[in-house]
Amino acid sequence: MPIIKKNGVEIYYEEAGSGFPLLVLPGGGLNATVAGLENHAFNPLAEFSDKYRVIALDLRNANNGKTIGPLEIEKTWDSFTEDQLTLMDELGIEKFMVLGFCIGGPMIWNLLKRANHRVICATLVHPSGFISSHPDIYFQNNIKGWAPVFIKNNPDITLDMAAEFLNNMYTKRADFVFTVDRDFVRNCETPVLILPDDIPAHPYATAMETALLAPNSQVSLYPWKENDRKIELALRHISGFLSSYS
Repeated sequence: MPIIKKNGVEIYYEEAGSGFPLLVLPGGGLNATVAGLENHAFNPLAEFSDKYRVIALDLRNANNGKTIGPLEIEKTWDSFTEDQLTLMDELGIEKFMVLGFCIGGPMIWNLLKRANHRVICATLVHPSGFISSHPDIYFQNNIKGWAPVFIKNNPDITLDMAAEFLNNMYTKRADFVFTVDRDFVRNCETPVLILPDDIPAHPYATAMETALLAPNSQVSLYPWKENDRKIELALRHISGFLSSYS
């Protein structure tokens, strides 16, 4: 079982293929795992390993995941970004592409904020973001769907601590994509490809706002998950986008 131990964190990852590195951030909120990619619209480990070295990791402290570390209440998003960069460092990878689902959208923007010189291009697949019609959706989803099991498995963590973590991660950042502001996106030169969705947890309006602000953005067709043919077209767009920068 491939695990990297660094700074009190055990990072579980899987990889497939060879070539230019493609870091994959699974969706699933705070329960995002490599295993969960099997239930996504497509699995990058299978779809892109013929051309790239595809590397995916479990999110820290995801229930049923294997990446384990402290719950950093004040750092929230930054703790996840540090795990991603630590993984790349330990694998000897300086520059890479990144593709993220759902929660991976805000994580990619944070990664670009922290290490934009290392990220060649980024693909955001049905990214999460703030929407005023459902202002507390992520807090509610995670306090119900992640926190109870996490607390049960970690007796030193209380419900108040989990709530504070979620408030710092979402409630106190309740705007746009949580991790960066609009000026950052407006000035971000990294090429980005966005595949929008339109459900409360993956708001179309926020995804399109980032696409319209980012100077080197592309948008795939929408809707794209309705059937296999549309997914195939979206995958073709992603493949062309990746090949342009690798």
